[in-house]
Amino acid sequence: MNAIYLIIGPPAVGKSTTSRALAACFPRSIHIPVDDLRNMVVNGLALPAAEWGDELTRQVTLARNAVIAMALAYRQAGFTVVIDDFWDPNRLMEYRALADAPEVRRVLLLPDRAEAHRRNLLRSGDSPARPYIDEGIRIIYDELTDVVDELRRQGWLVVDTSALTVAETVETILAADGKIEVKA
Repeated sequence: MNAIYLIIGPPAVGKSTTSRALAACFPRSIHIPVDDLRNMVVNGLALPAAEWGDELTRQVTLARNAVIAMALAYRQAGFTVVIDDFWDPNRLMEYRALADAPEVRRVLLLPDRAEAHRRNLLRSGDSPARPYIDEGIRIIYDELTDVVDELRRQGWLVVDTSALTVAETVETILAADGKIEVKA
């Protein structure tokens, strides 16, 4: 049976780019970005902030439950599934049952904080969203500092992508999954 890859990380670390590139490595695959489902909300979209309110939690839970259903349906149909999503203060509670399944590969993309801010600057430029995303980077990195070792113990692959290209990041993920040998 094909795998489900759960690619997680702070804002602006290359989750979507890496996920699309990883999905392209398989003959039948689907990339499911949670943000795309969340952005389908026309009116009343709750955006992540320093304080997570009930409405934001509800909307994130709805999107993630839809993504999990999609992932299981596509996997059952023979597709490799690559989900990309962001780390949250609730520690991805919606994925707990899914993440413990043996076919799920859990990956945390975590370049150093300065690199995440640099990538956001490249991506956002002078956009009004830049300060918002920079604040999100700060919040998420502060939260992840205390849990990275725990995630490793739980079997997460933590990839420091600070100096890696997208291709090298994908190669690292596939090598950890036994899909390829990393070249020396």
